[in-house]
Amino acid sequence: MAVIYSIGIYIYYLLIKISSLSNDKAKLWLRGRKSWKVRLSEDILKEQQNVWFHCASLGEFEQGRPLIESYKNKYPERKIILTFFSPSGYEVRKNYDGADYIYYLPLDTKKNAKTFVDLIKPVEVFFVKYEYWNFYFKELKKRDIPLYMVSAIFRQKQMFFKRYGGWYRNILKCVKYFFVQDSGSYELLKSIGFTNMSVTGDTRFDRVYQIAGNASDNDIVGAFVKDSPFTVVLGSSWEKDELLVKSMIKNNLYNHVKFIVAPHHVDRKNVLRIKQLFGEIDTILYSDSDLESITKYRFLVVDCIGLLSSLYKYGNIAYIGGGFGVGIHNILEAATFGLPVVFGPNHNRFKEANDLKTLNGAFGISNVEELNAVMSKFVENEKYLEQTSDIARKYILEKLGAVSAIINTI
Repeated sequence: MAVIYSIGIYIYYLLIKISSLSNDKAKLWLRGRKSWKVRLSEDILKEQQNVWFHCASLGEFEQGRPLIESYKNKYPERKIILTFFSPSGYEVRKNYDGADYIYYLPLDTKKNAKTFVDLIKPVEVFFVKYEYWNFYFKELKKRDIPLYMVSAIFRQKQMFFKRYGGWYRNILKCVKYFFVQDSGSYELLKSIGFTNMSVTGDTRFDRVYQIAGNASDNDIVGAFVKDSPFTVVLGSSWEKDELLVKSMIKNNLYNHVKFIVAPHHVDRKNVLRIKQLFGEIDTILYSDSDLESITKYRFLVVDCIGLLSSLYKYGNIAYIGGGFGVGIHNILEAATFGLPVVFGPNHNRFKEANDLKTLNGAFGISNVEELNAVMSKFVENEKYLEQTSDIARKYILEKLGAVSAIINTI
């Protein structure tokens, strides 16, 4: 199995190289790992105590961020080494000042794992949510370096829980302690003989609550919604989501509603497409806005990154994109401001979406008729909006505390 795994890693590398001929993300993936041994050798001092945090991508970073900052506050003398697997994490957070060193994680080969651990010499290691790299985990185990899985979540279909998954279970045996999100994950680990774990919840709740508490005012957006009785925020929207909303607003019921559209992709071509979709006269780009003219528009397209999490404070309800593709984006950032959330059909593997649906604080839709049925109820019934807002807000508050639980356990 180790040989098959290594071959799979090598094939993955070859596919990335081939993709890099036409794919910018693949180019960044390769470029970011170039000369990594030299960089680490020059950067990291041998006499210091290093703690290694790994996040697959940007979402896992936001999940791990409150833990990183809490850990740094508790152990200021230790140096934080942060690694990413994906360019979508590294390229956005490569200047994050909460870490002392930030790198791409080299590919998981036996040689790379040994060299990487030799160079950084961590005293503790934290992997956020998932990514179980065989050679890295076994190298840490061999050196008796404690490895913690943070906000881990498991599903029955994973190889660890198959009758033939013994080799994969051996990877899990390298972990000193699992901080799992829910009782389902706890029971799955227990079913294959693990006891080194506790249910501490999801650190994302601590993160979104922190974001909401620190959200600064945005004068442009504040002026945009000032005279509007109802505002919908489209967060991380894709074309299918935007087309659905466009079809919905043909209903005159939404004539007084304003829309903040924060698309998943903010390249010029895409934001101009959105502007044309909703109408050139009624739509303005955030980059073209000013305090005097913004009030006359009905649609505000946010054509820059980094603003969305604080823009939910200006909405009454959030439509979260991605549900007609690979899966919905972060709904917790909206819920922490007390916004009921609506999303497309591909949401079943997201625990928070299912939780909030059960509580009637979130709503899944599959077509424009269902979207209209949900939205019209909010627009027409202020009391119902207040009730669902309270449900969303309370859900976040009840889930806080994962970071302190992890720190205290360690």
